[in-house]
Order: sequence, then C-alpha cells, then structure tokens
Amino acid sequence: MNSKERVRAVLAGVIPDRVPFGEFAVDFDTVEKVIGHETYYRAKARSQIAFWEGRRDEVVQSWKEDGIAFFKKMDCFDIINIGAMASSLAPPRGFLPEKPARIDAETWRFKDGRVYKYSSVTADLTLVADPNVGRRPRRPAEFDREPEIRPPDPSEFEVVDAFIAAFGGSRYLAGPSGGEVGMHLLEGGESGEAFAHGLMQYILNPETVKAAIHHEVEKNNRLDRFYIRKGQDAVIWGQDFASSQGPFISPALFREFVLPGIKRRVGNIHSEFGLPVLKHACGNNRLLLDMFVEAGYDAYQSIQKSAGMNLAAVKRDYGRSLVCWGGLPVELLVSGPAGDVRKEVADAMESCKPGGRYIFGSTHSIAVGSRYDNVMAMIDEFEKRRDYRR
Repeated sequence: MNSKERVRAVLAGVIPDRVPFGEFAVDFDTVEKVIGHETYYRAKARSQIAFWEGRRDEVVQSWKEDGIAFFKKMDCFDIINIGAMASSLAPPRGFLPEKPARIDAETWRFKDGRVYKYSSVTADLTLVADPNVGRRPRRPAEFDREPEIRPPDPSEFEVVDAFIAAFGGSRYLAGPSGGEVGMHLLEGGESGEAFAHGLMQYILNPETVKAAIHHEVEKNNRLDRFYIRKGQDAVIWGQDFASSQGPFISPALFREFVLPGIKRRVGNIHSEFGLPVLKHACGNNRLLLDMFVEAGYDAYQSIQKSAGMNLAAVKRDYGRSLVCWGGLPVELLVSGPAGDVRKEVADAMESCKPGGRYIFGSTHSIAVGSRYDNVMAMIDEFEKRRDYRR
C-alpha cells in the first residue's frame, strides 16, 4: 500500500499493511533541522511580519519549496495537512495589508487600537488588547440576509495546489474547505477578552448567536465549491472546543447551539464532495464525544493525554465510529527524555494498533520547541512497531 491507500483503508475500517502516521502540523524549527536552512513554513510570526512588510511572494515561495522539500525527505508521513495555518492558503498576489506601528521589539499597534505582542514560547503573535470588543450591539437582524459569496483569487491556492501536484498521487492530503463552523464567537475570539465575550453571548444574546451560526453555515456550504481542491483527499478542521478541564460551554449548550451547524457542514462535505472530515480538537472533549460521532466526523485528532483524555479508552468506546489519531504527548516532544518518548510510542501502539481504525501521531503537533532528537526517537520507535505483519 502507498500512504494514500493506507489511510483510506483505515477510514474504511480495513486493517492496512502498516499503521499510518501524520501530524496536524510540523512547526518551522523542526522543518529547518530537516531541510538545513531557515524557512517561513509554519513560522507564524515571521510570516505575518513579512506580510506586513509587503514580502508576500517571498513567504509563499518558501511555504511551497520548503514544505515540499520537508515532506519529500520525511516520507514516513502518510498524511500531509495542506490546510494548516501559516503554510497553506496564501494572501492573493498584490496583497497590501495595513502595516501596524511598531511600539517596541515585540509589540505592534493597529490604527483601530488592536495590540499584538510576540511570544517567544510559541513564536507567534498574540492579540493582547482589542478596544473594539463589545462596542457594537449585535442583533439577529444583521444576519437576516443572503450570505455574500466572494470567490477567492486563484493565487490564494498557490501552496495548496503545489502540494497536490507534488504529492497527490501518493500521500493522503487533508486540505481546506469553505470554513469550519463550530463554536461561533460573535467577536471572533482572537484575544482572551474577545473569547470570553463571545462565550458570554451564548447566555446573554442567544438568538443572535444562533442567527450568526445559521448564516455562517449557509455561507461556508456555498464556499466549499471554491475552496475544496481537486486532488485533496479529506477536509481537516482545527477549532478547539475544550480546555484541559473540559468543554468551554456545557454539553447541553453545545448540543443546542453548536452541533446542528456542525452536522450541516459535515453533511455538505460528505454529500456534495464525498470527502471525509478529520477533526483536530485539543483539550478534554470526553463529554462531547457522543456528539462528535453524531456530527459525522470521520477521525478525531489531538487526543490529549495531559488534559485527561485516555487514548486507549477513546478507541475502545468510540473506535468503531471515529478513527482515533494520536498517541504521543506533545509535551514529551518538547521537554521529555527520549526514553519516555519511546515508551509512550510503544504503549500507544500496543493499545491502539489492534483492530485497525488508528492513526499514529502526537497529541497535537510537532510544535515549536520540540527537541529534534525526540522527534527522531518518536519516528524511529514508531517505524519499528507500525507493521501489521509483525
């Protein structure tokens, strides 16, 4: 079997020749170790600053060349997420965004008062202040209209289409869609303040939240035909629904507000495009898993042990309905000893490999700060154990 056939078999409930391997994302520092030079690929802050400086074409060329070079060298990856942020959909050619004022070495301010700071831990830019949150009253009537559908510029798919051209015949490519509709937050949720405000609207302004979700579903269902590319094998979504303590909203509210929209979005992708939907969701989602099944997700990635999720138990209870994708705590990649990495790989394979319906990977991604030796230890131990014929 090649990678594409292997993943398709797992999703169909057939035991393949080997356990497939994939990650939601591989961040730039690991990519640089493999390709041997600096990259914009999955370098979120570096890419965004370059966009502000008008260097769109330079960034996009790096995303294409370096991403493809990485996965050609790392042929152990059966799944490639070609829809991952900071390495997939590109700004259109001629993109000229507002350039914020630089306040100091790590801080930028936009004209509307939003302030971003650089985090050395995540190598990303975080919105730390947004004076616009909650200033505009939101009412259901603003969503009582036909969705405005703007076809994307073809240049936005430069990276995605390059990956399809390079790997479409052999690797399993999880890619973009018209957009996920999960826990809709009226203020976007990019900052902590906006996230908290958006959650409160489920209680304080429920009819507007429902109207916004309905409008978003209608819009994104229509956008699918522009964003789902010929040659991709699945759609992958990445919004989180839970913290390490449990869901952001109660299961009852999730069922009332969120589940209907997810079911319609998944249903559109299944029926109109015949593609599986792979769902990345960090945190403790245990109380939502019945609804993950009801929603129609085909696979659940990022089964987070450090948030109290037990991979073996999830596979035991839900493996017939959801392909489980995970196995190694990302925290071990970042700070654990290589021996512990190998033990976790062995434990995951022993408990989840039998019976199929399993994809190996980390509990999130190969994130910024992962130790290269740990990544290689993970892959080495996995390669020793992945074959079903042994």
